[in-house]
Amino acid sequence: MRDERAPASPGARSSIAIFASAGALEKVLDSRGRWTQAVAYEATRSARHLPRLRTVLADGWLGRPIEIDDPHEAELVDRLRRLVFAGDPARPLQHLGEAETLTLIQNRPEFTGSVWITDDGEAGRFARRKGITVLDTVDIVRVAVAEELVVAHEGHRLLRAMTERGRHLRGVPARPEDLRH
Repeated sequence: MRDERAPASPGARSSIAIFASAGALEKVLDSRGRWTQAVAYEATRSARHLPRLRTVLADGWLGRPIEIDDPHEAELVDRLRRLVFAGDPARPLQHLGEAETLTLIQNRPEFTGSVWITDDGEAGRFARRKGITVLDTVDIVRVAVAEELVVAHEGHRLLRAMTERGRHLRGVPARPEDLRH
């Protein structure tokens, strides 16, 4: 069986914070989750406003942030950030996590076949066109329900809490039982 790692991107950080409070995200990832240096940095910054992220940072279940230290990879990251994800040259952190994640999945053999977790619709569509499997927050909740890590009612409650807090999640089902499909 292939070890499918799941790099997360910045768009998922508030969902990570809320979903992590239920402990289900860690269980779904089952020690396969990883994140890039830019995503970890964003999570650290966001922890001021999303205190539940502190638990993810402290527990370390996403591992050490993956650093892009190869000059060729760094050049690819910058090119993707600016040209694919429309990152502003004056804002070097804008879309950096997405660009780092894509670079890792496409260029490092140990991440071939990885699943990318992101709620960034444009990044997800681009990755799918490149043949990368992408899951968003609703997909992760569906997996948690299917694996009986979370009951459908609780998963639905978490998704509704996220949308009530301003998260723009696509595909949130109208009823809890629809998370089983």
